[in-house]
Amino acid sequence: MPFLILGAGFTGERVARRLEAAGHAVLRTNSRNLPLPDVSLLRGLPGDDWTVLHSIPVIRTPEGPWEATPLLVAALRGKVRRMVYLSTTGVYGEAREVDETTPVQARTPRETLRVDAERAVDAGPWSSCILRPAAIYGPGRGAHVSIREGKWKIGGDGSNFVSRIHVDDLATHAVAALTGELTGAWPVADEEPCTTLAITEFCCALLGLPLPPAVPAQSLDETRRADRRVNGAAVRARLGITLEYPSYRTGIPASFKKEEENDRSKI
Repeated sequence: MPFLILGAGFTGERVARRLEAAGHAVLRTNSRNLPLPDVSLLRGLPGDDWTVLHSIPVIRTPEGPWEATPLLVAALRGKVRRMVYLSTTGVYGEAREVDETTPVQARTPRETLRVDAERAVDAGPWSSCILRPAAIYGPGRGAHVSIREGKWKIGGDGSNFVSRIHVDDLATHAVAALTGELTGAWPVADEEPCTTLAITEFCCALLGLPLPPAVPAQSLDETRRADRRVNGAAVRARLGITLEYPSYRTGIPASFKKEEENDRSKI
C-alpha cells in the first residue's frame, strides 16, 4: 500500500518516518517538489490505491488566505483509496467546550476555508477521516520557543483556555487513522487544557525568565485569541491509542530535552 504525504513538514515528516519504519513505501511532497498551484506531480501518480495524508494548511498571501484542497482533490481523483486530512479546532469558532459532537461554526475567512476543505475531502471518491488538532507543539515549536525568543505576549489577563497536542502524539493519531478505517471528523487534543497565563508561567519557570508583557487580546493573531477546551478522548478510544504526552507538563520538558540533543548533534 503506497502512502502519499501532502505537506511533509513538522507533522507530516514524522508520519512519513513512522510509515517507512513499518515497511511502507512513502512519497513526500513539499513546496519544492509540489509548488502549488502546480499539481502535475499528483496527476502523474501511478495506480489507484494510494493512501493520503493531507497536511497542507491554509496558505497566507498578501491578497488573503488561500486553500489548495480543491486542486489537490481534483488531481487525485481516481488514484486514492483513503485520505486523512489534518484540519484544525479553529473550525469550532466560538465554542468554548469542544468534543466529537460539537458542530463547526467558522467565523473568519481562514476558518471558513478550512471547513470548505474538510467538505471537499469528505465528498471525494474515497474513504476519509478528518482530524482537527488543537495547538500543535513539540521540539522547536510552541509557546516555550516563542517565550525563549522574546516573541510571546499574554493576551489580556491570560485567562483564555487553550488545548494542545504534542506533535509526536498527533503523528500517532495520523498513522492510526491512515492505516485504519475510521471515518468522520474528530477533535484531537491532550488531556489538560490550560490558560495562556498557566502555560506562560510554566515555561518561564523552566527557562528562568520573567513573564512577558500583557497586550490587548485583539492585537494577537486570531489563533492566539481562542478560548477553547478540547476533549479528544473519543478519537483516541476509536483509534486505540494512548498519549505519550498527556499534558504540556510532560510534553514541554521532553521538547526541551530533544532540542538540547539536536543542538549537541550539530557540534
